[in-house]
Amino acid sequence: MRVVVAGGGVAGIEALLALHDLAGDRIALTVIEPETEFVFRPMAVAATFGRGAGERIAMSRVAADVGADLIHARLTGVDEDRRLALVDDGDPVPFDALIVAVGAGSEPAYSGALTWTPDSDPEVFGGLRQDIEEGYAKSIAFVVPPDVGWTLPAYELALMTAWSADEMNENDVDIRVVTPEQAPLALFGVIASQAAGVDLAEAGVTVETGAYVEELGNPPALVVQPGARPLEARRVVALPRAVAPDLSGLPTDSRGFVNVDAHCRVAGSDRVWACGDAVAFPIKQGGLAAQQADAAAEAIASLAGAEVEPQPFRPVLRGVLLTGRGRHWMRSNIAGGGGEGETARHALWWPPTKVAGRYIAPYLQALAEARDAGAAPPSGKPVELELDSEFAHP
Repeated sequence: MRVVVAGGGVAGIEALLALHDLAGDRIALTVIEPETEFVFRPMAVAATFGRGAGERIAMSRVAADVGADLIHARLTGVDEDRRLALVDDGDPVPFDALIVAVGAGSEPAYSGALTWTPDSDPEVFGGLRQDIEEGYAKSIAFVVPPDVGWTLPAYELALMTAWSADEMNENDVDIRVVTPEQAPLALFGVIASQAAGVDLAEAGVTVETGAYVEELGNPPALVVQPGARPLEARRVVALPRAVAPDLSGLPTDSRGFVNVDAHCRVAGSDRVWACGDAVAFPIKQGGLAAQQADAAAEAIASLAGAEVEPQPFRPVLRGVLLTGRGRHWMRSNIAGGGGEGETARHALWWPPTKVAGRYIAPYLQALAEARDAGAAPPSGKPVELELDSEFAHP
């Protein structure tokens, strides 16, 4: 059975590893990815402050570890009637099952703000730190625009900027987070939100919740709604908005993101699944992308004849907040956890990585250990994520 995975990001690699483990030699794997390397970006905020770095892994290594053919191309569309994955370079790729895991792009939400993305050069943000050190930036607003699916980086940036200013003895810098959320990191539940509030207060960061920043007028100016009052800050840093991939032949929502069912099968499709940021799910986060990939891989493995009981995607949100003085581990069963969530200063899952995927987390850890020790390549076997049973992975 020819199974094609389009995309070599977190969702794509999780899908490849899961398929390799669950279906084995029942399938022939192919991965379509234009880039030559997978770049692990969850530590991008730390890298901005010189406290971490992104992991780079050759896609040829990933493909070899799962026994997949690698095609360096970009998916442009799907012809399901003929079961062909359409690409921008080369012939269409035939499939019996296809997983679309191409991710999403990003765009600035405002012309009058610095836009931070995981791909941003740390030197760009370094200019802001220099302004703080030289006393030019006495007020900084970190803005979460409407429709942003992952808000945690705004809080990390604010916290780490605050502690960075403190280390420079610039103690009079006004640092704020302006967000439409009703509470800081509300997605993680009441307990985690309150804990994050303590971290923010300790760092001297003010959070303005229930606030929507718009760009109005000519020339455009940033205003805060409700009330249409000016956003008064010497420097403004905003998170980007996600942009849907431009793919033909797939049903999408009004913004262009792919519609899927509970098992991540594309709506109305027989042999196409989708997972990750390309999917019409409001939260764009690596751990959830991995869970979607697991659901798709289980469905395909079952279709290939493996003894697998496909489970639907039941999102459990796991995140690590870098506070500038340590880490806060947060977890919330957003599919029905009652809104409380959980938080701790110690790891709540294993391996203790920013992206908690059953396959990709132990795979990346094993790669790092093998590289350091000159050992054999990782096996690609999954782990049980949880360190306790309260939020057991589906």
